[in-house]
Amino acid sequence: MPLASPRSLFLLGFLGALILMGVALYLEHVVGLQPCPLCIVQRICVIAFGLVCLVAVLHAPGATGRRIYAALGLLSAAAGAATAGRQVWLQGVPADQLPACLPSLEYMMEALPFQEIVRLLLHGTADCAEVGWTLFGLSIPEWTLLAFAAMILLALYQLLRRV
Repeated sequence: MPLASPRSLFLLGFLGALILMGVALYLEHVVGLQPCPLCIVQRICVIAFGLVCLVAVLHAPGATGRRIYAALGLLSAAAGAATAGRQVWLQGVPADQLPACLPSLEYMMEALPFQEIVRLLLHGTADCAEVGWTLFGLSIPEWTLLAFAAMILLALYQLLRRV
């Protein structure tokens, strides 16, 4: 299997998503960082991208199928990039202009309609603006935004390639 075959690139995308989720779980369970609502949405987007890539690897589709999987991966990566971008923006907003913190997800599931929960989660809160960990001067959402940019490039390459 050549390095740049569609199947190996989808495998690379799946492994990248797997590594991202491993890092997220390490930061949560070992380091003790609790994910905010926008972090949870980003995790869902990473998982969706990884699952699309895994199915593409297992299916080994032709050109049309490859483009469909790439489009699905592109959608999940773009949604994740938008969410990460929102969180990076929130981290730059002055503290007095941030939205209030949300109650727990368990409470919201019991007390609010589903549409309102989704709206609140996607809007972000003051929790989402906290920078609890950095690496080389970049916060977790900034690193995640870079990862989503790589996912978008991979999906676009798979979508637009001729072979």
